[in-house]
Amino acid sequence: MPSSTLGLLNHLRRHRGAFLPPDGAEGSVRDDRVAYVPRLLRALVRADELWLVVLAACIGGGAGVLVSIMNHATLLLHRILFATSGGGRISGLDAILPLRAVLVPTLGGLVFGLLGIFITRWAPGRPVDPIEANALHGGRMSMRDSAIVAFQTVLSNAVGASVGLEAGFTQIGAATGSRLGRMFRVRREDLRLLVGCGAAGAIGSAFDAPLAGSFYAFELVIGTYSLANLAPVAAASVCAIGVAHLLHSAAPGVTVVLPPTLRMDDYLPIATLGIVAALLGVGLMYCVTLAEALFRRSRLPAWMRPAIGGLVVGLLALVSPTVMSSGHWAMRVALEHTYPTGWLLALLAMKALASSVSIGAGFRGGLFFASLYLGVLTGAAFGGGLALLSATPLSAELCALVGMSAMAVAVVGAPMTMVFLALEMTGSLPLTVAVLVASVIASLTVRRTFGYSFATWRFHLRGESIRSAVDVGWIRTLTVGRMMRQDVKTLCQDTTVKAARCVFPLGSAHRIVLVDQAGRYVGLVLVPDLYVDTALPDETVARFAQYRDQMLVPQMNLRDAIARFEQAESDALVVVDSVEGRQVRGMLTEQHALRRYSEELDRSRRELAGEKGPPA
Repeated sequence: MPSSTLGLLNHLRRHRGAFLPPDGAEGSVRDDRVAYVPRLLRALVRADELWLVVLAACIGGGAGVLVSIMNHATLLLHRILFATSGGGRISGLDAILPLRAVLVPTLGGLVFGLLGIFITRWAPGRPVDPIEANALHGGRMSMRDSAIVAFQTVLSNAVGASVGLEAGFTQIGAATGSRLGRMFRVRREDLRLLVGCGAAGAIGSAFDAPLAGSFYAFELVIGTYSLANLAPVAAASVCAIGVAHLLHSAAPGVTVVLPPTLRMDDYLPIATLGIVAALLGVGLMYCVTLAEALFRRSRLPAWMRPAIGGLVVGLLALVSPTVMSSGHWAMRVALEHTYPTGWLLALLAMKALASSVSIGAGFRGGLFFASLYLGVLTGAAFGGGLALLSATPLSAELCALVGMSAMAVAVVGAPMTMVFLALEMTGSLPLTVAVLVASVIASLTVRRTFGYSFATWRFHLRGESIRSAVDVGWIRTLTVGRMMRQDVKTLCQDTTVKAARCVFPLGSAHRIVLVDQAGRYVGLVLVPDLYVDTALPDETVARFAQYRDQMLVPQMNLRDAIARFEQAESDALVVVDSVEGRQVRGMLTEQHALRRYSEELDRSRRELAGEKGPPA
């Protein structure tokens, strides 16, 4: 063992109390379902960044294994269910046996729906995805729920539903990072980082693209890039790809012919393509929402909807099998072949319909892979139309790859991920610059016209205000009930001014909480108001009550409390049990709330910058 490691171990043995609290006091909430590793190993990871990188590499390797298993399982089921030869990549086939094309998605959807009934009873509740976990739950994810999501994603894809496997990939990879992080009892910011490492390994191994996998984690799962987080995320992505190669599940390369250089006037159509792809991406997200709404209004049982969605996909597959599954292989075929513009538009419409119906019907999966294929079709069709208008048009391959990246940015919301994916797929620097331009334009267009990616749009539909994976969970945990003062003295509203002056001499307090005979909150009285010349000794203090309807409740979070202070224009408000009960529970000042808010914002800023606090 290296001498530096031995020295660290000896140091930890001598000073272990400085790193970890005594047994039984390691956290206010203990999850008995997690088996913790020995304290010495936990201390190593918490005390030395190098060991955190090693843990991240292990998480990446685990994610690579899980992605390989899901890939091989899906292709095996394709070969069995659709009687295909070769690799079982049904979206790249010219034709499928008509009976299987219709029956497999329909009956598969029926099986999926019936299994959903049992899964709902066995594991009720909605699974938390990596973005939501990092934004609201400090990186905590359920391994059981994530395994169910991965299984449902494989089943959906295997029966031909037009959904991508990336939802299952990132879910199970991120959950692996969350579980191992909790086993090592890492800090909250490190747990969020390890969730991103699992997602980086999953996407990196899925595309054989370490940079794309890393920036997928930074942009979507961690929420920001920092130099301190680069080593763990990169290690996870590279290790996952290495495992994928060992297990022969790495994605094959794409062979395209691209121009060696681009002229300055080529960037105008490239920017235009970015806008077109962005608008189509927004339309696709609206179509998914519309399909979900139509299925809900149809009053069909939830277990029957996937069968109907599978039937629609099967009928579309009679025209072209490219609408089935994720479309990953269809994308590669479209990049390497030239199709008429009319046929490209027809495929674009059918694939968009198939993806919308599949997700709307309840199949489990994502739109990342589908958006890549839709983007290739959009770019190729745009290039075909441009050839009719320009004497020096862009090449069809260039337009297809630019459209692929711009559409994925519109739907997924990760511009740098797509820039690096294009670079790693082709190795072309001119293409990378073109993709950067189109991706930035697409991102700006979506933000100005729509404001959400597909994941955050679905959060919005559920009533969540999540725009990214940046940690905002502390806002919800930092409640009024945790910050308020409970030693609040009250006074009955029928008390006379003379009696109140005896209890609260001038200078003894600043405000008095008034209640009625039942102890219900009535209002606040400022003590100086009782000593003005117009205050008669025999009148009741109720005449001076202010903020009668301005109250806080213990469940209110810090941000809402600050907004209530601004609305009431008061520097303190009473906390009651509920608006109906109005029983006084405490008081909170605006100064204390703002100070706690500032402290948490500063802590969040330091975490985003990669600054580590002292060992806890």
